[in-house]
Amino acid sequence: MTETTPPSRRAQRGLPVGPLVAVAVVAAITATILGAGHLRNARSAASASVPCSPAMELSRKLAHRAIGEVAALTMASKPRQMPDLAFMDGDGQPKKLSDWKGKTVLLNLWATWCVPCRKEMPALDKLEGKLGSDKFAVVAINIDTRDADKPKTFLKDANLTRLGNFHDEKAEVFQNLKGIGLALGMPTSVLIDSRGCEIGNMSGPAEWDSPDAIDLIQASLAQ
Repeated sequence: MTETTPPSRRAQRGLPVGPLVAVAVVAAITATILGAGHLRNARSAASASVPCSPAMELSRKLAHRAIGEVAALTMASKPRQMPDLAFMDGDGQPKKLSDWKGKTVLLNLWATWCVPCRKEMPALDKLEGKLGSDKFAVVAINIDTRDADKPKTFLKDANLTRLGNFHDEKAEVFQNLKGIGLALGMPTSVLIDSRGCEIGNMSGPAEWDSPDAIDLIQASLAQ
């Protein structure tokens, strides 16, 4: 008797099922791994922005207080975790911005060759005297690169005893902030929340011990 099954059907009937199953299993595993990878990336991106969400909310709440002597303060427009800046203290010991984690910080970069910086320093010293506590600190970092004794002498001669002699003789802190669009000139100040997130920033000097500044910073501590 002549076989009537079409050749194509015979060929399909004769295909080994083992390789097909293996291919399907590999495809399923690959899809699962890729899907898990995308999920992890999405979760990582979300978790990266969550710590700075409170800073964004605080920035919005404080915007109406950026007036008068602190009207030039630019409130943060997007979540930004500050880089962990490295510098030295007056005893030559290494410090990092994260050493102040848990405190609201007014970070300031200054230099003795910067006239507005020198004029601003007494106000920063007074601000530290008025509000410095376990909740707030002024961290003023000098970036003179030639004479390490000059900023130390300046602080002593001006009787600025409340500010630590923090310094970075390589000025890398300035470059790090410039790299994220914060250091556009001197002096540069950044108000940072207790999680290390930007609340606002300012390029140029301010009367940081003025009622306007005190009101803004006290409001940031009350949140």
